[in-house]
Amino acid sequence: MGRLALILLLCPLAVSAAHPKPCINQDDAAKLVNKDVCINAHVYDVVELADGTRFLDVCPPDTPDEKCRFTIESLREDRYEVGELRKFRNSDVHIRGMVQPMHGRNGMLLSHARQFYGGPPKFKPNPKLLRGFSGDQAKPPVGDPNLRPHGGHRAFMNSRDQETLPGK
Repeated sequence: MGRLALILLLCPLAVSAAHPKPCINQDDAAKLVNKDVCINAHVYDVVELADGTRFLDVCPPDTPDEKCRFTIESLREDRYEVGELRKFRNSDVHIRGMVQPMHGRNGMLLSHARQFYGGPPKFKPNPKLLRGFSGDQAKPPVGDPNLRPHGGHRAFMNSRDQETLPGK
């Protein structure tokens, strides 16, 4: 009976995983700040700044820049993971990511090519949590007391901890 209940409990999870949420347009996504969404967008142009930051222009050319309420940005340090973006000019794309405020409008950060296929963005650790740690250090990134040596070399029985036996 327990296995049947477990199967019935997990069945809705398998059905929801088989049918992912549909993508929404960028106007609806702009209202969902701090939410992980999939958007449908038409890329009219790919703009690259002098510092290497790239933008997918998803607003029609006749829309003034101040009226465009959504942007998709790819940073220079993510260029290798994202790949070439000019191939998406004048095409429809589906991109998954977190909607966040950026540059006076809402937008999405494109940090990995798998976002075009429903995958998650690239993991970026919080720099405030990694204070004082770099990958080439031998010490652990957290100050866990269980990872620190407590005194000198300890054997199973320390010679300083002698018990007096009765009768001695």
